[in-house]
Amino acid sequence: MTYKYLSFSIAITFISFIVGMAINAILKKTEVYNNELSNLNFVKSEKLNEWIGVDVVKWIVKNTPFKYFNQKLKLRNKIEKSDLLNLRKEMTSSEIDHLIGFAFVTIFALVKFYKAELFFGFTIMIVNILMNLYPSLLQQQNKRRIDKLIKKCS
Repeated sequence: MTYKYLSFSIAITFISFIVGMAINAILKKTEVYNNELSNLNFVKSEKLNEWIGVDVVKWIVKNTPFKYFNQKLKLRNKIEKSDLLNLRKEMTSSEIDHLIGFAFVTIFALVKFYKAELFFGFTIMIVNILMNLYPSLLQQQNKRRIDKLIKKCS
């Protein structure tokens, strides 16, 4: 039973990546995206980021096959302001993709909670948090670092 829950959770989370990219492609054309969504910052404190384990996710992304998922999120040797701005734009896109995916999968978990399938709902949410929320928080952390570099280049 646990294997069934876990495999469903992983599958629906991977599907959420596609859903997130599709909805984000539509949102990018709106003013809300450029004014509000591109500047989200849920956890501003580096200490809190460290405490909740965002650095662990960073290590996993850098040292496992996950590093091959989004090749656009890499800095080259020569850093120019335009490169930083493009990188920030790609990070924002990835962050919003994951947040939309997080919301999408949360709906499935809420349905399971409503049906009193608590363990199934918790399994979905744990996988969702690890595969959607934490990458989004990591992108927010990286965007803050990029913003500091952009200010130095100005």
